[in-house]
Amino acid sequence: MKILCAPTSPYSSKVRMAARYLELDAIEIRVDTNAGPAILVDNNPLGKIPTLLTDDGLSIFDSVAIMHYFDRLKGKKLYPAKNGKRTEAEILEALCDGICDCLLAIVYERRFRDEEKVHQPWIDRQWKKAVSGLNHLSVHLPKIGKRLHGGHFALAATLGYLDLRFKEQWEADHAELIGWGREFEKKFAAYGELKPQT
Repeated sequence: MKILCAPTSPYSSKVRMAARYLELDAIEIRVDTNAGPAILVDNNPLGKIPTLLTDDGLSIFDSVAIMHYFDRLKGKKLYPAKNGKRTEAEILEALCDGICDCLLAIVYERRFRDEEKVHQPWIDRQWKKAVSGLNHLSVHLPKIGKRLHGGHFALAATLGYLDLRFKEQWEADHAELIGWGREFEKKFAAYGELKPQT
């Protein structure tokens, strides 16, 4: 199978970490979404990453759909078996993806608009949402048990993206999350290689 991805993308990072954790035979193909390469747009009408191309010709897009495909492929090894615990993991993943949505909205606002057209109130609103999510995570810190799950990978990808794009803008108020990231890296040695980076 092939994962169409980008090294800076937190959603790509989440999927790439899960694939490595599950020991899937996945080839990573880096794509530039702005260039709209044929391998991407021919397999995902939205032209977004990550997109998974399976060996039997299926195209799966959106990181959550890919994560659930991985879970089924590997015999329910990416999410907890018990319904309550699985729901907790899925909520954690949704929260982390939502934080990344806000962070990316800020990055795109600054990157793609002329400086005089950047709308600071929009940026402030997105940052407020992201911080609210981080505050919630700091208070309800996810436990890392014997097995990692999809929510853990989503949080690790989010922290990596914060470190990449928002250095020194969040750490002072979220020491608990920094500690969680260190604990996660001890459990998943490939984090340094697969977290969002340029």
